Amino acid sequence: MAKGPSKRMVTRMKILMVCLVFVFTGALLGQLASLQLVNSEEYQNKAIAQQLRTTTINPKRGTIYDSNMKVLAQSATVWTVALAPANIKDDAQLQTIAEGLSSILDVDQETIIEKGQNKKSYYEIVKRKVEKPQYDAITQFLDDNDIKAGVDMYEDSKRYYPYNDEASSVIGFTGTDNDGLYGLESMYDEYLQGVPGKVVSAKNAYNTDMPFEYETLIEPQDGNGLVLSIDERIQAILERHLEVAAKENNVTNRAAGIVMDVQTGEILAMATHSDFDLNSPMEIFDADVANEIASLTGDEQAEAKKQAQFDQWRNKPVSDTYEPGSVFKVITAAMALEEKKVSVDDTFNCPGYYVVGGRRISCARRTGHGTVTFKQGLEQSCNPTFMQVGERIGRNLFYQYFENFGFTEKTGIDLPGEATNAGLFHTEESLNSVELATSSFGQTFKVTPLQMITAISAVANGGYLLQPHVVRQILDSDDNIIQAIEPNVRRQVISTETSDLLRELMEGVIFEGGGKNAYLPGYRIAGKTGTSEKRDKVNESTGQKDLRIASFCGFAPADDPKVAVLIMLDEPHADNIFGGTIAAPVARDIFADVLPYLGVEPRYTAAELQQLDTDTPVLTDLSPADATAKAEQKGLKVRVVGSGDTVLKQMPSAGSTIPKSGTVVLYTDEDSEMEEVTVPNLVGLTVAQVNTEAANAGINVRFSGVGLESEDAVSTGQSIVAGEKVSAGTVIAVEFQHNVADDAPNTVADD
Repeated sequence: MAKGPSKRMVTRMKILMVCLVFVFTGALLGQLASLQLVNSEEYQNKAIAQQLRTTTINPKRGTIYDSNMKVLAQSATVWTVALAPANIKDDAQLQTIAEGLSSILDVDQETIIEKGQNKKSYYEIVKRKVEKPQYDAITQFLDDNDIKAGVDMYEDSKRYYPYNDEASSVIGFTGTDNDGLYGLESMYDEYLQGVPGKVVSAKNAYNTDMPFEYETLIEPQDGNGLVLSIDERIQAILERHLEVAAKENNVTNRAAGIVMDVQTGEILAMATHSDFDLNSPMEIFDADVANEIASLTGDEQAEAKKQAQFDQWRNKPVSDTYEPGSVFKVITAAMALEEKKVSVDDTFNCPGYYVVGGRRISCARRTGHGTVTFKQGLEQSCNPTFMQVGERIGRNLFYQYFENFGFTEKTGIDLPGEATNAGLFHTEESLNSVELATSSFGQTFKVTPLQMITAISAVANGGYLLQPHVVRQILDSDDNIIQAIEPNVRRQVISTETSDLLRELMEGVIFEGGGKNAYLPGYRIAGKTGTSEKRDKVNESTGQKDLRIASFCGFAPADDPKVAVLIMLDEPHADNIFGGTIAAPVARDIFADVLPYLGVEPRYTAAELQQLDTDTPVLTDLSPADATAKAEQKGLKVRVVGSGDTVLKQMPSAGSTIPKSGTVVLYTDEDSEMEEVTVPNLVGLTVAQVNTEAANAGINVRFSGVGLESEDAVSTGQSIVAGEKVSAGTVIAVEFQHNVADDAPNTVADD
């Protein structure tokens, strides 16, 4: 009989079995611990991914409005078209889908097929930003071909800009993901973009979506809206006049302009010409630049296009610095008057130059202004006068006021890309006699146009330096105001008394000095012109440092300021490139359009009233004597043609405007035809000469740009070209300008 295992062996076997149980149990517990404790999150995510599908719903970006709630930027619903290859039945269906989508979306068919072959994917984008007509066409195509799965369309939004290029450098634009890339779109992106929503849907064992009741929707939160201080009508006015000025004066480095509310710091308009189309921001908007780029090839073309894009996006009033020239004399005057270093009637001698630190610095008028008062020195923009005033102020006070007026720091405007002029002005220690002299009339340092108009606005409003801003209100998605931006006074830099005096002096610049071309009948304009050298840039065509910036900055009405206007023409190439000649008229035309729009009523002087146009009265069916008497009651002259006893026709016709003291031609015979005359050449003449030529030709003339008493003005354009045949008595508008510029000096140019 076989002997069984010993007791000792049984015991050992039991111990071994217990150990094995403990080992396996421990391993199992360890694995469970790893799964449930250490790596639980990873496996949970994998399980969720297998069981759930999450689709992001993009929010609608907030709307941007102008100050009158005109829409400047808004988002509309579009769709992202995507394939779900895992849900496409077979290659035949994929081929059908590819053919249909390719035709509707203008996407390469092979690209669609390639995306559709990734059978593990549920999301392969075919095209973004698909608009409603294409969406409808795809829906119809899927119905016609009984395609239930494999093509998905996800709601998205696309940014639209109704005014295309208007205020483009201010508003900015978005990218394909609706994130702000430039301008206000970038600056206020966190407010505008909103919060995405999502749809979480359950999937069954076949990896397809389960019924609707297994779906969870988290609604997106639409973005906040912005109400700007920008007024679309004022913006359009500014851009229109900038475009004309840039073309007429062949401005090669862009023109810029700002219209600011001097009492609040609100920007009513801001523009750079040339600009770009917000709906196609990547395209080069300037045709000449685009053609030049098209002539290049390869990397050279790509680099040129990239640079041109950055150039056209650049917001020149905020991002560029320049030497302000004589416009800065207003700030020097403010320092001197506030510190009582000068009085209005103090006299200065100008022989055409001033010697400082052994350096002879020229005046714009080489022959000199002779002995002038401080008031006359400002009106005539006399450099030696202001160099001597700068000496009286001294470098410490000069630097202190330069700082107080905000020229050593950013304005803090709510726009991206604001330039700092750090390092572009002398330190207080390095402001020696020569630098102080040149700085006193606005050269050898740089500021931004925005800094300059902000400082001039402080001069106008009683001395208060305001923080400029573009956004007036932030709205929620239901257009309720959730934040209002109030005016922010940074500090008072001069007294109200000094401000009052400077307004008078700056108005004198328009009536008596270099700003005559900004004169506007019925409105009191105050301002200052400037023409500064670009000493850091060589003119490629001449090899000389002869490039200039022509500018004007002023405000109106002078006695109760509402708005300030700054115009800067960077590198004009014209017969006359002085600010008083080419920038001041631009500001005048802007004031002429903006002030009536803002409800500022004209107040004419007695002399201006004599020059106003009047409506031509109805003179037909009257006797020549009665018609003459009626016309003369309105200050008009009469010329009778024919021998009849009743006026049958008249020129100008009843109700049309005619200058006071103009002539109405009356026709009294049935057989008498409208008399035709030839329009003479009225360009390049004085006011008196134009009057003589017009009278001899039998036409009426409407003057613009100057008053009839102007003696040094010269006509620069006429509304009907010379040689045209017109009816006798026709009214022709003639534009005049004052020739206020002297020869440009070699060292420092200013007008």
